[in-house]
Amino acid sequence: MVEFTVLMQISFVVYATYIFSEVFILKLALTIVQLILSLALTAIVLLQQSRRTGLSGTISGAADTFLSKNKAASVDAKLAKLTAVIAAIFIVITLVLNLGFIA
Repeated sequence: MVEFTVLMQISFVVYATYIFSEVFILKLALTIVQLILSLALTAIVLLQQSRRTGLSGTISGAADTFLSKNKAASVDAKLAKLTAVIAAIFIVITLVLNLGFIA
């Protein structure tokens, strides 16, 4: 029983040392950033308009004016660019976390 208690104390010290190590804090910070990026990526994709109107747009005769088309295209273009940037950052962080770049 004494050996088990000593083993538990040693494992607690090792675990406490790991929790407060720089590697653990870095992994935790990257994981939190990854979570925030995934939520932002989901929201941005949901904010984008679809590329086609489909059958409903053809039947209803939804006509866009020239100015509204350009406004939607510019907002959509910015959202598409932001999606690509956030996705690239997300992929890099995922690779750093999972391929062992951080010991």
